[in-house]
Amino acid sequence: MPPSDWLHTLRLLLEIAATAAFALSGIIAAARKRLDVVGVCVVSFVAAFGGGTLRDLLLDQRPFFWVRHTEFVWGVLALSLAAMLFMRHRHFEPTERAMLLPDAIGLGLFAAVGVDVATAVGMPAIIGVMMGVITGVFGGVLRDVLCNEVPQAFSDHRPYALCAFAGGWADVALRQIHTSEWMPLVACVAITAGLRGLAVWRNWQLPAWRV
Repeated sequence: MPPSDWLHTLRLLLEIAATAAFALSGIIAAARKRLDVVGVCVVSFVAAFGGGTLRDLLLDQRPFFWVRHTEFVWGVLALSLAAMLFMRHRHFEPTERAMLLPDAIGLGLFAAVGVDVATAVGMPAIIGVMMGVITGVFGGVLRDVLCNEVPQAFSDHRPYALCAFAGGWADVALRQIHTSEWMPLVACVAITAGLRGLAVWRNWQLPAWRV
């Protein structure tokens, strides 16, 4: 397989895994609020696609990425319906633990995709990094807002957006020195996911507002 085809396949597989992980986080949030089937599908859709949609809006990209890849939409809807049929409250805790790794990888991948899309349309480095953060983080933010919760990305104090910010700068730096095409993507995913994993494992805490 030529390198470009391998890179495209890798990006697609990781993006599918990331979309599934973020959709499942939306399903769990909706289940805790005891929403009906429409609510579950909407919250899971927003969690999976909200960050990328906001990025495309800000960059004036049409059609939105999920409109170009309708198989992702069908997959999220199928996952939502399957979860309502088979998942019960006792499944939530082990599912959340199992999601930590794909969620961290998904954050890294979506951050890398956001940087890549912004760079492709000629945005400066800081905007590219911010688009990476928005792509990786704001699906979860919109999910929590819909469920009437303070967004977890801002309130649990363990670094999340900051990990995507660091990974985005690694991506930008490697693009500046003209490395192989796959290296910025891999570096962004590895640094973002690695920092997020360390933050969860070591329970790193960001400073909170003092009373």
